[in-house]
Amino acid sequence: MQIFEVVELSEFPYMETREVAQGQVVSDILNETSIERAYLLVDHDTKRIWTFNGPKSSFKVQIYGGILAGKLRQQLKLFYRVYPLNMHSKEDQEFRELLQKPIGGGRAKPIEKKDFPEPTPDKYVAHISVSNPKVNKALEYINEFPQPDSLIRRFMIIGGTIFTDEEITESFVKEEKITVKPVKLGRLNTGFTFFQDHNYSTRLIIKERNIQGLELYINESDKSSSLKIEIPLIYEEKYSKPGAIDSLIKAFQIPKKLPEKSETNNNNDSAN
Repeated sequence: MQIFEVVELSEFPYMETREVAQGQVVSDILNETSIERAYLLVDHDTKRIWTFNGPKSSFKVQIYGGILAGKLRQQLKLFYRVYPLNMHSKEDQEFRELLQKPIGGGRAKPIEKKDFPEPTPDKYVAHISVSNPKVNKALEYINEFPQPDSLIRRFMIIGGTIFTDEEITESFVKEEKITVKPVKLGRLNTGFTFFQDHNYSTRLIIKERNIQGLELYINESDKSSSLKIEIPLIYEEKYSKPGAIDSLIKAFQIPKKLPEKSETNNNNDSAN
């Protein structure tokens, strides 16, 4: 197993890799000290190039890592495939086995400045397209990613639709199980923002250069509530599915006691 660290440069090509020589096994590198770094792991046994982004690594370095992984694959004559290691949780068997693999030499060489041609406009900008994915497919793919430690997902945006996580009780014959599932809130309005709501940690999920969704996380110790919505909401489902009238009344925040208009009118009629 060869390991290369993604290194940011101050001038073109703005990125390169540096081979990591210290350590005996992969876990000597991918640990608490690597949370702000990004790495490329070349597994010559399985012909795989693993990309790894530390949970606190910068967005820019993560983009550079994807570009450098492609360059590394070209160097290895395209016999290797690129896979995101961040799709696996620390408890996954494949992740644990990879951590125990020995670090050694191999035919992969560091990607350096000389490996890049002369710059052309926008050549090394990440080509990420923005389009509305199929919601169910996007949800399925997003849920394959493990949840970050000590964070709770507050919102998830897919296309123009926003979701939140809700605990749902599932009844079984012998026991009761509570699962967390995304629940559709509705469509985003024009100009929708989260300004001054929370200091969200965001995670952008991309598949084959297409944005699948945006997740907004808060710290699990954050007990404050989100901003109060000052306008009434009617969920989309209420147009095509039966709903409780209590929910509709609550959405409009109708006062508990309405003005007795009919009695007032009667009194006026009597005076006349």
